[in-house]
Amino acid sequence: MSGELRVQARPTLRDPTLLLAFEGWNDAGESASAAARYVADAIAAAPLAEIDPETFYDFTVRRPRVEMTGEGQRRIAWPENRLCYGSMAPERDLVVGIGIEPHLRWRRYAELLVGLGRDLGIRRVVLLGAYLADVLYSRPVGVTGFAWPDALLEGLGVRSSGYEGPTGIVGVLGTCFADEELEVVSLWAALPHYISAQPNPRGALALVQVLRGVLGLPLDTAPLERRAAEFEERINALVAADPELAEYVRQLKRREFAQ
Repeated sequence: MSGELRVQARPTLRDPTLLLAFEGWNDAGESASAAARYVADAIAAAPLAEIDPETFYDFTVRRPRVEMTGEGQRRIAWPENRLCYGSMAPERDLVVGIGIEPHLRWRRYAELLVGLGRDLGIRRVVLLGAYLADVLYSRPVGVTGFAWPDALLEGLGVRSSGYEGPTGIVGVLGTCFADEELEVVSLWAALPHYISAQPNPRGALALVQVLRGVLGLPLDTAPLERRAAEFEERINALVAADPELAEYVRQLKRREFAQ
């Protein structure tokens, strides 16, 4: 691979699936990236590769950070795009990629990921996203999506999306992987646009619950469920303390009941 992709390990993977999520436009409430991190932690994923940020980011938009090391030295932390891998089951492995939506050269960025997927023998790609919508915060978070072939959504409780309009790197990658004739599943959580608190673990939980069926992975979601319940309690208090917001929520409930 090119110098833009730094490969740290070359494992022999068994029937591998690639799971991708990106911070930014595709990641309302940080739900998609949080769901991917939860899965990576669950499988104790090890480093696989990273993408050099120099070619793909405007550092005046996504600035690097100055951090202090344990020895008291300053270091620069650049925007990260990392891939790691672990085992889902005795005969199936999972590669998890968590990054930041690039600002520049999307087609080249997609080429790198598609090429890596080809080298690793990836057969299925799962893409995660989250978006803001006019939905009730107190209802279970809805997940929509698309798949190629379409039948991959069957039995997942996911409503097929017919969205047309501006897209992010998740939409671009979905098309690129499908053009390579890989199986593609794209899952999107719908979050209330009037709740700005982040991160939103309810969105991450909804995605992880669907991922269990997509990946066939027996994930323990209890810790995430606790975080989601605590988040909902805070939002209940926030809505109760804001008369305008409470009235808006009541209008949404009436609209939903009328449908």
